[in-house]
Amino acid sequence: MSRDLVVILTALNLEYQAVRRRLAGPQVHRHERGTRFEVGTVQGTSCRVALGLTNKGNHSAAVIAERAIQEFSPVAVLFVGVAGALWDTARLGDVVMATHVYAYHGGTSEDDGLKARPRVWEAEHGISQLGSHLARVNDWADDLPARGRAPQVRFGAIAAGEVVQNSRISAEAQWIRQHYNDALAIEMEAAGVAQAGHLNGAPVAIIRGISDRADGTKTSAKDRGGQPRAAANAAAFAARLAAELVAEQEQIAMSHMDGAPTADGFKKYVSNTAHNSTVGIMAGSVKESSVHVYADAKVMGPADLVAELDGFREQLKRHHVAGALDDDTYQEALADLGSAHGAAQEATPGSSKRATMALKRLRGLIAEVPELVAGLAPLVVAAGEL
Repeated sequence: MSRDLVVILTALNLEYQAVRRRLAGPQVHRHERGTRFEVGTVQGTSCRVALGLTNKGNHSAAVIAERAIQEFSPVAVLFVGVAGALWDTARLGDVVMATHVYAYHGGTSEDDGLKARPRVWEAEHGISQLGSHLARVNDWADDLPARGRAPQVRFGAIAAGEVVQNSRISAEAQWIRQHYNDALAIEMEAAGVAQAGHLNGAPVAIIRGISDRADGTKTSAKDRGGQPRAAANAAAFAARLAAELVAEQEQIAMSHMDGAPTADGFKKYVSNTAHNSTVGIMAGSVKESSVHVYADAKVMGPADLVAELDGFREQLKRHHVAGALDDDTYQEALADLGSAHGAAQEATPGSSKRATMALKRLRGLIAEVPELVAGLAPLVVAAGEL
């Protein structure tokens, strides 16, 4: 799993652009079958995002979602965009995060009517809990005009089908409201993404901004006004959620490095970073363990940090040759190291932050190689003190 990367998918280009505006330095990543993603970093964080466009419909969304999961092994998959509200609970501009997803087109047609046979996917518990926490904190939305209403996050079911729903009185609209009367919103991709996540063991979150009422009042003119706002709100919440998911992974990785007890009651690693200190180990036997002894890098200024980063590049190369880092991880690690190297050379007021963020991204990539994490730790501190 890439501990610092989240996949975000959208169906419409308008939604894609809303997410892309929140990314720094997006770079094209081409899948071998031609699908193009852009990989960037959520501004001001170490969270990387692989952004992709699925186009409309559950089927295409499922294919692209599975392709993204296989390609990036993300912390989670977020599907972000706009939706129609089925009830007045969610107002225009609000964000709905799915607690579960209905594929509502499953059914059986009988003499006495169409009987619902839905498939249902529940949201992963950890993501739901984090989403609820961010909604309570309520600091994720962009600055609003003086008389603007702050968008709210709603939690509930989302219904996903294969048609655009824009009626309250059609037979299908009445059937949906009868059989799925707990659904807050309706759209066309969530079921496909949820199925792909379920089959691949990837946590999925569906995040939708309410752009219309799905009640016959939806028009192209109204979409031009309502969709950008709804997409922007959904993108803002999704970006915050993605950053928090990656931050949690970083905390977990660092707690392991700090000697958190394993299931058998023993610590996996022992770290001692004090200067001129001695580590002693007394044991009857040591099995399948490694002891890494290192000292803090003597970094006094940008030139010293550049030299230390050059040395760390050689460490990455050795671990890659030894098989501890696969090709993709190695190349991404080199890219982050190069970013930190360039920032350190600039020695400008903003270079310290850029170098630190690049090294934190690198730390997420190498989290499963304790020796590298141990060697990188003093460089992260040194970058922050430039």
